[in-house]
Amino acid sequence: MVDDSHGIGAFGKTGRGTAEFSGAQPDVIIGTFGKAFGVNGGFVAASETVIEAIRQKADTYIYTNPLGVGDCAAAIKAIDICDGSVGLRRLEHLQQRIQQFRQGIAALGLESIPGPHPVVPLLVRDTAKTHRLVQYLFDQGVLVVGLTFPVVPRGDETIRFQINAAHTQADIDEVLKILSGFKG
Repeated sequence: MVDDSHGIGAFGKTGRGTAEFSGAQPDVIIGTFGKAFGVNGGFVAASETVIEAIRQKADTYIYTNPLGVGDCAAAIKAIDICDGSVGLRRLEHLQQRIQQFRQGIAALGLESIPGPHPVVPLLVRDTAKTHRLVQYLFDQGVLVVGLTFPVVPRGDETIRFQINAAHTQADIDEVLKILSGFKG
């Protein structure tokens, strides 16, 4: 089972997520329409037996409202875009921005975890410094998520940067410039 909320539409050769990237097809894929597709809602892709079990037993499903027609239509349109030439161009642009950002933070002497994923971790390894850097970035107009103890073990404090296909080369350059100005 894979929760691929950050991978679907943004990861893998054609944006099909972790399964495409790894070459392993899980029995259950859980995802959201709210990330790459920009639409309300989510999904579970699995066998009919698993889907029916979820419908019958998952309290969080039983007590929710179904997606509206507009959300469903928007999700279908977003999937169509991702599956076409426009989606492939956007995915290529995204991969270029990810590479640009990763190379930039490396050039600044900052630490990350290697990989092609659009969620790029910046390892800070200090709770107070992580909080200061998140606030500094926010004050400069950059929204990031800081992960500190107890969410992560002490020494693994991280800031998550989420690169997306709407970011331009200039956007990435600006964030790298802002990062270079942080004095700790």
